[in-house]
Parts: sequence; C-alpha cells; structure tokens
Amino acid sequence: MILLKTYIRFTAVLCLFMACTQPAAKKTLAAPDDSLQYYPPTPGEISKEEFRNYYRACQQFFDSTLDNQRFNGSILVAKNGKVIFEKYIGYTNPAARKDSLNANDAFHLASVSKTFTAMATLKLWQDGKLGLDDELGKYFENFPYPGVTIKMLLNHRSGLPNYVHYLEQNGWDKKKLVTNADVLRSLYTLHPPLQFTTGKRFTYCNTNYALLALLIEKVSGKAYPAYLQETFFTPLQMKNTYVFSETAAATAMPSFMWDNRQYPMEFLDLTYGDKNIYSTVQDMLKWDQALYSNQLFKQVTLDSAFAGYSFEKEGKRNYGLGWRMTFIDNGKKILYHNGWWHGNNTVFIRLLDEKATIIVLGNRYTQKIYSARKLCDVFGDYAQNKAHAEEGEMSGSGGSPSFKATLPKK
Repeated sequence: MILLKTYIRFTAVLCLFMACTQPAAKKTLAAPDDSLQYYPPTPGEISKEEFRNYYRACQQFFDSTLDNQRFNGSILVAKNGKVIFEKYIGYTNPAARKDSLNANDAFHLASVSKTFTAMATLKLWQDGKLGLDDELGKYFENFPYPGVTIKMLLNHRSGLPNYVHYLEQNGWDKKKLVTNADVLRSLYTLHPPLQFTTGKRFTYCNTNYALLALLIEKVSGKAYPAYLQETFFTPLQMKNTYVFSETAAATAMPSFMWDNRQYPMEFLDLTYGDKNIYSTVQDMLKWDQALYSNQLFKQVTLDSAFAGYSFEKEGKRNYGLGWRMTFIDNGKKILYHNGWWHGNNTVFIRLLDEKATIIVLGNRYTQKIYSARKLCDVFGDYAQNKAHAEEGEMSGSGGSPSFKATLPKK
C-alpha cells in the first residue's frame, strides 16, 4: 500500500512537471525561420518582413514548379538590386552528374542575347553614329530588300525571312557552320522572299539580329564580341559573360535534351547577335541594374527601347527595341525577354514599377522555366497566376528546324 501511494504521488508530480514544462518544450522545438539568414547586410528599403514574404514565395515556386520538373540551372530574384532568392541546382553535365553548378557557370542566354544586341545598337544611335530610320542600303551596298530600316530590325517589322529556316530549305551544307557574313551573303545570292511587306506587321525573326550584329561591327569598326566587351561587360564587371566562338566550344557549358541527351554542335551554332551570349544570373543582375541608371544610357534611349511598336492587332503583348512586353489592364507593364536554343531555356524579367528582377537560366530543356512569370505577382498585381500562357512565342530563338522532334510528348 505504501509503495502504491508513493508511486501515485510520484506519477502526479511527474505529470505536473510535464504540464508546466510543455510550453517551453514547444518553443524549443519550433522550427526556426531560415529565410532571414539570406537577408542582405545592406537591404536598402526591404524590411525583414517584406524580405521573408518574398523569399517564401520564391521558395514555394522553386519547390513546386522548378525543382520537381527536372530543372538544371540557376535562378535569381532581386528587388532594388538586392538579392532575395538565389539557387543553383544540378550539374554542368547533368547526364554524367558531373560538376555541380555554381555562381560562375555561364549559361547560353539564347534570345535573351538580343537585349545586348539591341542596346549596343541604341548606344551607337545615342552616340550619333547611326540613325534608327536609316535604311540598310546605307551600310550594306545594294542591300536587296529596299525600305528595311535599322528600327525595323530592332522591332522585328522588317519582313525579312528567317535564316534559321530558309538556309536549310535552300540546301545549305550542314557540315559548314553558318557565320553572320553567310547570312548577309545569302540574302543577296538566294534572295528568299519576304515574309510580308516591309513595315506592315511584327514577326519575330532571327535574321534581324544577325544583321544588327554586322551593323554594330560596320559602324563601330570593332568585332561584335569586342564591342560588347568594351561597352558593357568590362564597365559593368560582368566577369563571366562572353560571346561564344568556335574556339570556346570545348569549354562552354553544353546543353541537353529533356532526357539528358547532349546536343552536338550544329551548323547554326556560330551566328551571334540573335543568340550566343553566355552569362550568369549574377552578371545579368548587373546588366539589369545598369539599365536603371545613366551609366550607359540616357532616359530617352531607354524610353525608346521599352516602348511598343506593333499595334496593328489588339492584344496585351508587344515588342520594343529588343524587348518583349506585356501590358496589364491596371496600367502595369512586364518588360522581359525569353530564350530557347537547343536545351537552353532562359527568362529575364524586369518589373520597372517595383524595380524587381527575375532571372532563370537552364541548360536542360524544360518549358517550366517560362513559368517564372508567375513570380511577377509576388511584387505586384500582374495577373500572371490567373492567366499563365507561355506558348510558342515565349521560346525565343526559334530553334533549329529539327528541334521539335526532340520535345517531350505532352
């Protein structure tokens, strides 16, 4: 009996002790909020609460949309130039699971390269070295398509045929790598027909930007890679950004199909201006920030680049001078460019009202990368989660004629 009473008292005391200590135990076991470990040391106008909300939304997008969809690449989201979210997942060679990606690994930007080509052209215009309404015949003697202007190349209203398609259709020897000079020469020798009357409407065309690269060389007197290096990459300390060349083929990051088959180098892989700039998410943030200051461009130049030029059809989407845009009913505008070349998918989004930046670069094909536009709603009312439409026009470079056969079945 004594032992039983002693046991009961001991049990009661133990229960009381556990009850008294339970709240403290819960507090100790509560999971800490790890997002603030990434809070920038100089956050500017971003409060800790605002940062936490942004970070959690980006993490949720990454976990639900990218990470489980065979994403192999890098993502960076920033506001006011301050990094909110930055991740690297996968390998430079995902097929061999070799060499984990890091901040210095440069990805093929595909058609995001057009933003550099366009702004390089506008820099020459700003410096008084060319006129946007100049016809190409002023720079390329006897250019066989009269009426085509520099501005029409920039905003894709030239009507010129796309070399990505017509060269193969005209029997180009695929063992020979196409150069920009070849593209120009083919317009004289093959004289493929216009897609439509010059200036009549918008059609995305890589020929426009291959010619712009040649124009930059003609006017500046420097090779396209050298001009970009001197004008943009070096001043902005974009140390991991460069223009691809045949000599870089052995060291540049390769790209892969959705099933990890590597793309070999093909006959369209040497042209630049429309593609072939390699960069990192950190370097692209530097490029983004440079477009907010007067470091490189006057405001009138930026306003010209970021205005729409194609209104013959009703719609929210438009194209500026090297930039895509979507106009939102509430007056906001998404400024962006996407890219696709072989297994490379890229997204570069700028929200000017909030000074927010969304950059996603990948080298193993997955269309889910273009879902990054949903992140616009993290910063403002852009209605991207209600109507998320990333059709063919989002792809960017247009790809090789045979690429469709490699896409995963839907």
